Amino acid sequence: MKTFVAVVEAGSFVGALDMVALSKPAISRHIADLEQRLGVRLLQRTTRRLSLTDEGQLYYQRCKEVLQAVTDAEVEAASATGQVRGRLRVGAPQTFGTLYLAALWGRFAAENPAVTLDIVLSDSIVDLVEEGFDLVVRIAHMADSGLVSRVLAQTRMMVCASPHYLAQRGTPLRPADLAQHDVVAYSNWSSGDVWRFEHTHEGETTVRTRPRIRANSGDTCRAAALAHQGIILQPDFLVQQDVLRGDLVELLPAFNAGVLSIHAVYPTRKQLPLKVRRLVDFLVQALRDPPWCVGAQKAGTKS
Repeated sequence: MKTFVAVVEAGSFVGALDMVALSKPAISRHIADLEQRLGVRLLQRTTRRLSLTDEGQLYYQRCKEVLQAVTDAEVEAASATGQVRGRLRVGAPQTFGTLYLAALWGRFAAENPAVTLDIVLSDSIVDLVEEGFDLVVRIAHMADSGLVSRVLAQTRMMVCASPHYLAQRGTPLRPADLAQHDVVAYSNWSSGDVWRFEHTHEGETTVRTRPRIRANSGDTCRAAALAHQGIILQPDFLVQQDVLRGDLVELLPAFNAGVLSIHAVYPTRKQLPLKVRRLVDFLVQALRDPPWCVGAQKAGTKS
């Protein structure tokens, strides 16, 4: 299995030589024996390149999981302290990763000195397996994708604008009023220009907004709202402090604009590497009392 994985990742038998410290005939024999035992062809061979068959692609993914599980088991058994080691490639949204996760990585690294962290911040939806991520943090309604996720915290969506903008354009009292206002839209929002609201007595209502500015960055949307350019729909972890300071005003408080869960997402629960499990547990504990919610609770107590 190690030989097969090495050949796939090197792209050739010759390229796998250094990875497995075997001769080319030995590598060829390993692959041939493997295909004979399984009764399927794993690799398509031509004079120029190797490619995986459908069966080979599936077997390659399973081999990766099994070999990683073996490595983790050996590390766990060999360490009396339960120390984890290895590289962890972690993805997170740009703004949330900067505001609330950046300060956590140092703590995790200090607690797990044999782990190397590779942090990637992006608001794009990445393919965990294809791009080699061990774990990503996502803020969304999770679709049934075959991935495994664990909820870390929740964030409430808030409709906000600056006092200056409201003084000039008036304050919307119902969702339908938003259609007459300038909107600074987050272009990655799943429902596009249509904003959905839920009211205790009136049920669900939707409104098609009229974006004046679009941006794929929550920070940019917030900055535009602070510059009096329009109304935004953003999570409370980004705008809660602005509202508490009075720089932004929350609008339509009687209408629920939605609550999103913040997930730790990883490819599979089977043979979950110890390093990933350790990180998930760490994030669950670190975000048990979300700091953006604590600030709002303290303000509510004072009032």
